[in-house]
Amino acid sequence: MIGIFDSGIGGLTVVKEFLKYLPEYRLIYLGDTARLPYGTKSPNLIRKWSKEISQWLLKKGAKIIVIACHTSSSLAADFLKKEFSNIPVFEIITPGIEKAVKLTKNKKIGIIGSPATIKSKVHQKKLLKINPGLKIYTQACPLFVPLVEEGWIRRRQTKEIAEEYLMPLKRKGIDTLILACTHYPLLKKIISDIVGKIVKIIDPDKDLEI
Repeated sequence: MIGIFDSGIGGLTVVKEFLKYLPEYRLIYLGDTARLPYGTKSPNLIRKWSKEISQWLLKKGAKIIVIACHTSSSLAADFLKKEFSNIPVFEIITPGIEKAVKLTKNKKIGIIGSPATIKSKVHQKKLLKINPGLKIYTQACPLFVPLVEEGWIRRRQTKEIAEEYLMPLKRKGIDTLILACTHYPLLKKIISDIVGKIVKIIDPDKDLEI
């Protein structure tokens, strides 16, 4: 059984991919809606909660842990791998990083995520380790998660907020944008409309490999 967790409903985008490509596996999912958003919490709290959730998933029979949350992946993945060294623990950051490096033509990559994810600079460090010549531009989007959780996917206000977040990245001339939160694919159409079709949008949950 594969145990998957996120701070809310966003991780269901990861579950969808598992059901599509690994239908033979049993899955158990926990969305921690009681304590979301993770992106505004301290690193210590995120590690504590990620450990608690992983323990719960293991008690339910999970043999593999998938962190379907970029904030937890950024701040708790290495911690969880040490705490649960006897089982495979997968984070969601690396697949998107590798794809972005392959796809960018002008070496200008944008990253949008929660405040905690952006502040951790994990994505930036991994990108520059692969190619030090990249130019990386980041933007925290703290309102995206509550908007998705409320189901405000097509509201005019959501588009206006997205424009505030995304236009600075567009003006930088990025040709690749990493969605560093599993909630953000649910806003993918709005995001694409704003940044333009020339910008390749990286949806890491579609590239996760087990």
